[in-house]
Amino acid sequence: MNHVLERTPHPPARALSLETLGMTMRFGNFTALRDVSIKVPAGSFHVLLGENGAGKSTLVKCIMGFNRPTAGQLTIDGREVEVPNPRAAHDLGLGMVYQHFTLVPSLTAAENLVISRADVPAKINWGQEREALSAFMATMPFQVPLDVPVGRLAAGEKQKLELLKQLYLGRKFLILDEPTSVLTPSEADELLGMVRGLTTAGDLTCLMISHKFREVTAFADEVSVLRRGEYAGGGKVSDLSTADMAAMMIGEKELVRSAKRVETSGNVILEVKGAKAPDRSGFKTIEIGDLKVKAGEIVGIAGISGNGQMELMQMLAGQRPLDEGEIRVKDTPYKASRTEARKFNVRYLPEEPLKNACAPKMTVAENIFFRDFDAKGGKNQFWLDGRRMMAEAARLVGDYKVKTASLASPIASLSGGNVQRAVLARELTGEVDLLVIANPCFGLDFSAVAEIRARIMAARNAGTAVLLISEDLDEILELSDRILVMSEGHIAYETPAASAEIGEIGKYMAGHH
Repeated sequence: MNHVLERTPHPPARALSLETLGMTMRFGNFTALRDVSIKVPAGSFHVLLGENGAGKSTLVKCIMGFNRPTAGQLTIDGREVEVPNPRAAHDLGLGMVYQHFTLVPSLTAAENLVISRADVPAKINWGQEREALSAFMATMPFQVPLDVPVGRLAAGEKQKLELLKQLYLGRKFLILDEPTSVLTPSEADELLGMVRGLTTAGDLTCLMISHKFREVTAFADEVSVLRRGEYAGGGKVSDLSTADMAAMMIGEKELVRSAKRVETSGNVILEVKGAKAPDRSGFKTIEIGDLKVKAGEIVGIAGISGNGQMELMQMLAGQRPLDEGEIRVKDTPYKASRTEARKFNVRYLPEEPLKNACAPKMTVAENIFFRDFDAKGGKNQFWLDGRRMMAEAARLVGDYKVKTASLASPIASLSGGNVQRAVLARELTGEVDLLVIANPCFGLDFSAVAEIRARIMAARNAGTAVLLISEDLDEILELSDRILVMSEGHIAYETPAASAEIGEIGKYMAGHH
């Protein structure tokens, strides 16, 4: 069949329907997408669900012209089209809002909108542009301050502007790639409510990639689920439970439930008092007035990225010196030296462990053995016991279900979930009195997330004091005994998890206090 590239000279007036037929994408011997057919009716809000590596990104890249599919067709409003590049997708009325912002921070919202056009003149007549922008904004269901530099806008406002930009450019079919990952729950609800309003009015069709069942059930009409590069099922959201959707996503794999919470109450293990340190910019101060974590307790630190959580992790790990105040472990001043960490049984699981907790080119066995290579029977030793290292690594790889070609493979060759399992195996072995964790499940698939959360809960039940820093509010709510919210570099709010209100937490996360 001859593929003819159809282009529309003017943006379409109404929402578009889209269908993929037998979409297949191979990279060498690897098939990322196999015979995927999905239908997104005009004016619908459709969600694409699936574990990491299920093929969601590959599918939308084929739709948007970033990938040329190996086989299969794409139809828009019932006409077969070919999309050789993103510009062709734009000409057809397709647009995409990415997970991370694509705006120029130093320019105003108005300037960002005008320069995004393909037909922007060399010399801009701002009088005319202002008039046109005012007329356009009058037709929109929401407003964004046009004269403020984008860098000064809140995350929610930036994401609204990303959406506004696509509408301004005349897109009538929008792909949203996890658009709420940097937003508070109320900002997320506001943004998705706006999208829902546009689809209901027939002005827009939306295909959203999401991992959050709450968003799917609250806003979407239909869902399509991918698993291992294939279509695994879908249907009307009103006909499906979250358990149905989860089952499609993970297939026959057994879903590991979080361990049962055992009632425990112990002594204070970690105490941070009056601690102050500069943030990463050097212009602001991180201030932690009073933070305590008891044995057998998970204290969750919620907050939107960039509010001082990374610096708090560094302060606790001894990577960011304090200007004032102190950190105490078991009522003893603590500077996080390797000797102290070993003496007090303190363990760390930082964000992005491959970068922050591993030597990527060293083997899986060597990375797992880092903690104990120089200790045997309570005494230090100066030679490496290769046989003990391999035996210990083999045992932990089995216990923690780390999938690796070999114990001698470089740890960088493992998938994200398996790196996380390997580091957890290392950090949770032996006596652990304090566990400090940051975003332990970021970017991992559904089953890895459930398993890692169960391990964290099991450590808590065994009497470990756990400080969990996470930008995933669902994770904080599921695991924590107490929840603290970090905003603008300090702890702004505290609540017992059992009586936590998501709206109240969201308010403090957004800085409204």
